[in-house]
Amino acid sequence: MLELFLCAALAGPACGPTLAPAADAGTILDSWIGAQKAFKTWTADFTQTRALKSLNRPLVSTGKVWFSNPNRFRWETMNPAPTIAVRDADQMMVIYPRLKRAERYLLGGEASGPMGDALALLDVGFPRDRASFDARFRLVSVVPRNGRWELRMQPAKIVTRRLVPELTVQISTNDFELATFEVTFADGSRMRNQFTRQEPNAPIADDVFRPTLPPDFKITEPLRK
Repeated sequence: MLELFLCAALAGPACGPTLAPAADAGTILDSWIGAQKAFKTWTADFTQTRALKSLNRPLVSTGKVWFSNPNRFRWETMNPAPTIAVRDADQMMVIYPRLKRAERYLLGGEASGPMGDALALLDVGFPRDRASFDARFRLVSVVPRNGRWELRMQPAKIVTRRLVPELTVQISTNDFELATFEVTFADGSRMRNQFTRQEPNAPIADDVFRPTLPPDFKITEPLRK
């Protein structure tokens, strides 16, 4: 289930990528984080490509994402199979409409554990400030690629890195707009999300983040001990 939502880097110049100096990397990171203050909400369409070691061809799906500061989001895969991951405050629901089933995850604190921490990485593209970023991630490198900055990072917690060893985010060099993010899992599989039709500060109805489930849906809590 984690691979469905957690969200290959684009080819660089023939001469190979140039690593930004440490000081510049910190400046780029701060500029990206500072750019997030310009909007309250963000919506976009996405194409998700999942490369699994067990399959010869990657799996491609499409969907839409909604985000509202500071930590509300909804990822909805619409094609080929509808699946929804929605976070509101300190919990997340993963909903499978065709199966009439949903999973509830408590996030934050000791209740979530490594899996809950990994699920919380879904909002990696929306850092609020440098302190919260440094608490959750370790910046590995910043590389220029075809008009974008590519930021490679790792989860700060060792136990989370055992599930998700690396995340890669690509942002525009001119306005720091989120272009892609890729997640590498412990088994070597990867999931890449590419965003189009982005709309910053578009109004989002509250029920987008609080979907009402029909009474015949079965709800489970996989992380409950």
